Amino acid sequence: MTLMTRELKASFAFVERNFNLTKRYWGWEVAFLVYAVAGALAVSLIGAGQNDTRLLLTLVIGAVFWNYLSVVFSFIAETVSWERWEGTLEYTFMAPVRRYAQMLGSTLYAVIFGFVHTVVVLVVLALFFELDLSQANFGTAAVFMVLGSVSFIGIGIMTAILPLMYVERGAQMTFVLQSVLLLISGVYYSIDVLPGWMQVASNFSPATYVLDGVRAGLIDGVGTADLLRDVWPLALMGIVFIPLGLWAFGRAERYAKRTGKLKRVG
Repeated sequence: MTLMTRELKASFAFVERNFNLTKRYWGWEVAFLVYAVAGALAVSLIGAGQNDTRLLLTLVIGAVFWNYLSVVFSFIAETVSWERWEGTLEYTFMAPVRRYAQMLGSTLYAVIFGFVHTVVVLVVLALFFELDLSQANFGTAAVFMVLGSVSFIGIGIMTAILPLMYVERGAQMTFVLQSVLLLISGVYYSIDVLPGWMQVASNFSPATYVLDGVRAGLIDGVGTADLLRDVWPLALMGIVFIPLGLWAFGRAERYAKRTGKLKRVG
């Protein structure tokens, strides 16, 4: 068996493990899904109440695509937290498995689960509202969804370091970062309404470019070639964030092993 085949099998083992964890906690997953649907509906009803089709589409796209990005981010960022909650952190990190194989499995499952989760939210919204997508450019939306996934994977890997470095507060810090991204990325409003310093901060959030590109594609039918101002920052973030995240995670793992932070409880 070649090294590549062995590492791929290890990655798919983590996909299977995460799937089994989802099945074990299916009640919580249903609860989170209901909350996501209710939140998306609550926000989208603002546009419906104003009888403004463009506002409705803006809010629906924000709710749907932020749901996808946040699910992907959460699953990857909570990789260490899940291991600690299950009491397997020491065993997993001492096992003869390369860390990139674990991260590959975790990210694959995060993307698949996030896509399924988001499809459910989108179907419910489509049942409630008449969404006019007659001029939509779905190719543009797909490109930005892929680029956004890559960028958020990199951020998620870097954020996963926090529960590893800070045993008692790392998970809370992860949630705070996700909340900040929600605030500055123009999910439900234009970033132009933000204070100046927050508009500057929004330039460092991949979600800002994803939502801008997806809205331009689905509402106005704009092609990807006309949105290079949003494409190149996302591509650059993906190229930088993933290698940087893997490097930083490796450093944090060695530090955690050396200082005895690989324990099962906070």
